[in-house]
Amino acid sequence: MAIEHDRDIVSAPTELMKFETLHVPGALKLSQEMAWPYRREDWEFAATVGQGLVLERAGQVIGTAMSWNYGQAYATAGMIIVTGSAQGGGNGSRLFDGLLEATGARNVLLNSTEEGLTLYKRRGFTAWGAVLQHQGPLTVAVTPNARNDIRPATVSDLAAIQAFDERATGMPRPSMVAALADVGNVVVIDRAGRVAGYAIARRFGRGYVVGPCAAESAQDAQLLILAQLATLHGQFVRIDVYAEHGLGDWLESLGLKRVGDATAMVKGRRPVTDGPARMYALANQSFG
Repeated sequence: MAIEHDRDIVSAPTELMKFETLHVPGALKLSQEMAWPYRREDWEFAATVGQGLVLERAGQVIGTAMSWNYGQAYATAGMIIVTGSAQGGGNGSRLFDGLLEATGARNVLLNSTEEGLTLYKRRGFTAWGAVLQHQGPLTVAVTPNARNDIRPATVSDLAAIQAFDERATGMPRPSMVAALADVGNVVVIDRAGRVAGYAIARRFGRGYVVGPCAAESAQDAQLLILAQLATLHGQFVRIDVYAEHGLGDWLESLGLKRVGDATAMVKGRRPVTDGPARMYALANQSFG
């Protein structure tokens, strides 16, 4: 009877619907199937700050796709998963096409695994860079730089941090930045009262993630990251950085091994940064 029941589930029709809180347990099961480190809290946070679609079959979540809108011009996409038994039947395309339709006329950015490249290229995405995933137990004793221009952020810094983030990404992300700051520890570079960089560390996956980290130079980004790592000794830490900035070898020297990479892609035009501000470490590969 169990075998017949499983066959009934596989042959049942699929339904595409809006991602709701009630879908979180099913989404978590999918990410666990893929050996992704998301916790229930990580799914709940992603759904709170974004929107998404699910594919259901016989009441079970068999696929997810999420997006996060940044103003009227940009969106990022991620957390795109289809269970193994439902792959190869057009379900991934159905999910992703629905997600693209929901983003409207926005330019869409994403970070693709090797497996997703073909689908995204067929939908008009082009590669522009790479994201390197570094992680591991932080066993190296990290001492923060003694510079007095790096300090903990206060509530009154939020508007300046949001403005700096927009210059660094080229996208208005005030709600995302506020949500990340609300659940994380935030440090800033304060130059004569001007916020010249920031970094957030928060609980995520197997331990902590350091990111986003935005700064005006790679050296400033390193100082911000060190300020966060100094509080995380002995913890499992993940940092996702853009390859173009050359921080990979430095993270390796701190014991955070490179364990994977993703291809940064865009459909439409990339956002344009303002001045020297750049994003060095991501909040995660889905949010951008």
